[in-house]
This record gives sequence, structure tokens and C-alpha cells, in this order.
Amino acid sequence: MKLESLLLRGLFVACLTVCGLIVGAMLVQTPPAVRLAGSAVAPVVGMVVPASGCALPPDGVVCPRQAG
Repeated sequence: MKLESLLLRGLFVACLTVCGLIVGAMLVQTPPAVRLAGSAVAPVVGMVVPASGCALPPDGVVCPRQAG
């Protein structure tokens, strides 16, 4: 009984250590997307609204379809 208790305690300590390391890594690490968002790079061409399309009006309602 003493050996099983010692093995279970060792397994608990090992699992607790691994979980602590994983949580610590998640709290400390900054994702690359967050670091890149603030950098001054050229604007993405795909985000520009084409001249034929319409942008959303100020009230946020979807643009009406154009005839033709």
C-alpha cells in the first residue's frame, strides 16, 4: 500500500508540474498575429473596396442591388 501511495503522489506531482508549465507558457507567450498587427507594412490590396461595389451606408444596412 505504501508503494502505490508513493507512485500516485509522484504521478500527481508530475501532472501538476506539466499543467503548470503549460498554463505558464500560455500566459507568457504572445501570438505572432498580435505582434504583426501593429507593424507598419504596406496595406493589403484585397481590403480596398472596388469602384463598382458600394460601401456600407452609415446605418449599417446592406447595400441595395444595382439594376443591370
